[in-house]
Amino acid sequence: MESATTRGIEVSVEPFYLEDQSNTARNIYSFAYRVRLKNHSEHTVQLISRHWIITDSTGEVTHVEGEGVVGQQPVLAPGEDYEYTSGSRLESPMGTMHGTYQMRTESGEMFDAEIPVFTLTAMGLPS
Repeated sequence: MESATTRGIEVSVEPFYLEDQSNTARNIYSFAYRVRLKNHSEHTVQLISRHWIITDSTGEVTHVEGEGVVGQQPVLAPGEDYEYTSGSRLESPMGTMHGTYQMRTESGEMFDAEIPVFTLTAMGLPS
């Protein structure tokens, strides 16, 4: 599990290879990742949007941006956490993901919380 903390907002990510949803003969590798946000700050914050940078082992880079996560824009009071699971597909058996969540404080101040770099690896592939 990888984690990063920005202004008291801890973002932890744990990736998983989804062998049953992958088709290696067609270069389709499916991954899930569980994200946990924990508010260690003294301020209530809301996750407004996300920006993911996904790179596969061939060097292909994809940017994914959008409002919230999994259809939600969670609000985290001090000490609260929020967890969700999502996924990504690559055309190669390895890659990385990282990015930022745009957060808003209760006073309206915006800042980017770092999503740490984590590795997507198709484990158990035949050699």
